[in-house]
Amino acid sequence: MKLKYSLLVVALTSLSAHADVNISGFASVNAGKVLNGTGVPQYGVEPTFLADYPIVSAYTEDFSFKPESLIGLQVSAELGEGLSVTGQVVARGADDYNAEFEWAYISYELNDSWTVQAGKKRLPLFYYSDFYDVGYAYVWMRPPADNYTWQIFNYEGINFLYNGSIGDWSMTANIYAGKEDDPNNKLLSDFFFQKPTREIWEDIFGGVATFSKDWLEIRVTHMQYTNRRFIDGEPSMWDGKDSRDGKFYGLAANADFGNFFILSEFNRLDLGGNLDTYMLSAGYRFGDVTPYVMFSDFSQDGDGDTEKHNTKAVGVRWDFHPSAAFKVQYDKVEDESFDLAVAGDSEAITFGVDVVF
Repeated sequence: MKLKYSLLVVALTSLSAHADVNISGFASVNAGKVLNGTGVPQYGVEPTFLADYPIVSAYTEDFSFKPESLIGLQVSAELGEGLSVTGQVVARGADDYNAEFEWAYISYELNDSWTVQAGKKRLPLFYYSDFYDVGYAYVWMRPPADNYTWQIFNYEGINFLYNGSIGDWSMTANIYAGKEDDPNNKLLSDFFFQKPTREIWEDIFGGVATFSKDWLEIRVTHMQYTNRRFIDGEPSMWDGKDSRDGKFYGLAANADFGNFFILSEFNRLDLGGNLDTYMLSAGYRFGDVTPYVMFSDFSQDGDGDTEKHNTKAVGVRWDFHPSAAFKVQYDKVEDESFDLAVAGDSEAITFGVDVVF
């Protein structure tokens, strides 16, 4: 795998003499700590605020810059006649700043409306999935963890992008298919099971459509897949089977009235039982300063093993520079799970600077 990514870097570099190459980047320098928390003593979890599930960005009572700080670089090369290649590498504090490729794909414009892409991309489950790492692109410190909980967030495959309109509505769409095989999934291995866990999502097939007009934007999405898992080398079993099928549904609706805005997202995963998440947020722009509030919730059905937690957050964003924003946010998490407590109750303060370049 590392050889493949190294070859991609060499290829992108060698293209500079034959193509229009663009290099851009983003970075976040964030810090914070838990102000108060219960932890989960029965599992040896100290007071913890789990800010980001997939990469296990966790704050404790010790002040730290490490959990959410990151830097990313994106290289894209236009080869002419509709063909381009893109690579994005991200180094995260939560991974000891080991750089990994998040994107590595080629694109070809079929016509004015359709583009086909193939390679490694971010799985477009959620509204903020495609630019999740670019903190400058959204108002909060991070998209709410109760919504963005999934252990798989990339895939390798093919997708078709559409850009057009329906009447007075602008429309974009994405149809995709592929798989992801993570030999040592960080969330499952390091946090939930604390054993080496291989997570496989195969036969992924999904679609996304976004409609926008004036002050309103609506996004709908659906995906289905087959899940297989190996914990410490042993296959997980569900009702006597070594695989299970999942279906994901999502709806996001955002209203922007100039200074005042409302953001929302509702998701359901049918995986032998319903797992529901939602987020509601609102804010007001006072020039370069934007205070906001946010509430998110996670609820999973079960027979006595229900997982349920929610987060209330309040914060402010200050765009002190055309390419940089300072943010500070207070989060209060209530973990109401039974036997499946994630990280317990917590109150945390985080702040940082997001930049693009």
